[in-house]
Parts: sequence; structure tokens; C-alpha cells
Amino acid sequence: MPVLSSAAFRRAALGATGAAVAGIGYATLIERNAFVLRETTLPVLQPGSSSLRVLHLSDLHMTPGQKLKQAWVRELEGLDPDLVINTGDNLAHQRAVPAVVQALSGLLSRPGLFVFGSNDYFAPVPKNPFKYFNKNHKRVYGDPLPWQDLRAAFTERGWHDLTHVRRDVEVGGIKIATGGVDDPHLRRDRYETIAGAPNPLAELSIGLTHSPEPRVLDRFATDGYDLVLAGHTHGGQLCVPGFGALVTNCGIDRSRVKGASRWGAHTRLHVSAGLGTSPWAPYRFCCRPEATLLTLVAAPPQRPAADSGHGVSASEAVAR
Repeated sequence: MPVLSSAAFRRAALGATGAAVAGIGYATLIERNAFVLRETTLPVLQPGSSSLRVLHLSDLHMTPGQKLKQAWVRELEGLDPDLVINTGDNLAHQRAVPAVVQALSGLLSRPGLFVFGSNDYFAPVPKNPFKYFNKNHKRVYGDPLPWQDLRAAFTERGWHDLTHVRRDVEVGGIKIATGGVDDPHLRRDRYETIAGAPNPLAELSIGLTHSPEPRVLDRFATDGYDLVLAGHTHGGQLCVPGFGALVTNCGIDRSRVKGASRWGAHTRLHVSAGLGTSPWAPYRFCCRPEATLLTLVAAPPQRPAADSGHGVSASEAVAR
């Protein structure tokens, strides 16, 4: 077996160190701000229905100084969505509410639904990244964030808070039954407050949760919801080419960490990889920050067979 000389060893070590530094620089300075719109078509409407354009936003983790992110989000109004759905973790700073509201200003004039996540209630704190591999690690909460102010801003502009609420809305001539829960990541979910089948007169049913925990997804699926939207995972945030996400930071498997999949025989699930990161972990690798434009179309007459439970097909998303 060949033995490296000390000079060769130093060159190899310097090369590895340089590659690591370059990777960290790319993940922190470039990919974290390489926002992308993904487009996905989901056949969840009743046969004969017109299509519906839903903009799914999640995990902005906004701070006042993130001007690039704020400008990019403002441009999303030009997509002309029929409905905007926000699945939480908007804040990452005590003074971030104005930045979030200004970034979403045009979208707040459109029909909207939202639930909050842990980083709407509590500021992020430094964390050992290896704790993400232990789902049962002790949680440490930061200072309270002004979520009441954010909620007031959203609701004053007409968005509906679905936290433990069921509500029927009409969008684009389609009657939608909706319901949502508080963040399961904090174990604040109380599904029993919205339990039961959606309004049978509705043409579509949508459930909202911040963290896609299986116990909540199972309840939505059992009640017969057509579509459930969630965030929280950041798509894994750090992904390995050819392997994907290392962790999901919740109970779902890695195959469902972002994009569209099935949950059971009937329900479709869409998990957003989100637009931000914690200020204490400001990097993304092979997992660009995203918003998703979902085009909901009529389902075929016969439903597909039940989910085998062994993962899902890849998302139909297309980056642009």
C-alpha cells in the first residue's frame, strides 16, 4: 500500500480544507439566496372543475436586513395566484413583522390562509446541528416573537387564520373546505377541535399544518381531505447529491421531505422546502430556497391505488 509523503499529505489536507471552505462559502453566500419558484400540477379537483392556482409559501425566517429575499417575495404577486397559503415560520427577529408584511404586501390583497410555526412564536437559538439527528432531543425556546402583530396584519388584510379552525371559502368559483392545526413540532396541535369529514358540499378540501407530523397527516387523511400543505423541513436544508436529505426534522421519511407525495389512498401532501434558514444556521446545500405554485386540476375518474407506505414518487415540480 503506497505511503504518502509528508508533503503530499499536506497538499491533500490543504485540498480537502479548501474544498470544505468553498462548500461552506457556496452554501452560505450563494445557494441560501438562490431563490427558485417551483411549479407542480396536482389532480385533486372534481372532474370538470376549472384549474386553481395556489401559491404555497413557508419558512421565510425573515430578518429586517434580508433585502434580497424581501424583493424576491414581492415579485411573486406577478404570478396572479387565485389563493395564497402560508404554512408558518415567517419570523426570525423581534422586528421582522414589518419586513414580512411589506414583502407580502401585494399577496395580502389576494385570498389567503395561514397557520403559524415555532419560529413565529419563539426566536431561533443556537443549536448543535447533530441534535437534528435525534428526534427526541430537548427543545430550547428563544425569546417570544410578536406573532400577535403578524396575525393582526394578516387578518386585517383578509387572510384567514386556520389555527384550530374549519372554514369554507370560495376561490375562483370553487367551494373549498379548509381546516388547520397549530404547530405539531411544539405539540400545540389539537386536531380534535377540527375533527370530522370536510363539508361534503365543497368541491375541494385543504388541510394546513406547519410540521408534517404523521399523527396529524393521518387524521387529515382519515377525515378525507384532498390536499394537505406543510413546511418546516426546509427540504432537509443540507442534502447530499444522489442521496438527498440527511434529516427531515420531523416524523416523515426522507422521501417526503419536500414536494408532492401521497398520504394514504386519497390525500395528497405537499411539503414546501421553504424560503429561509435560521440565522444560526445560514446555509443550504443542494436544496435551494423555494416557493411553489401549485396548479390544481381535475382528478381522473378513478382514484389511484392506496399508498404502499414505502416512499413516494418524485415531485412533479419544475424549477425556473
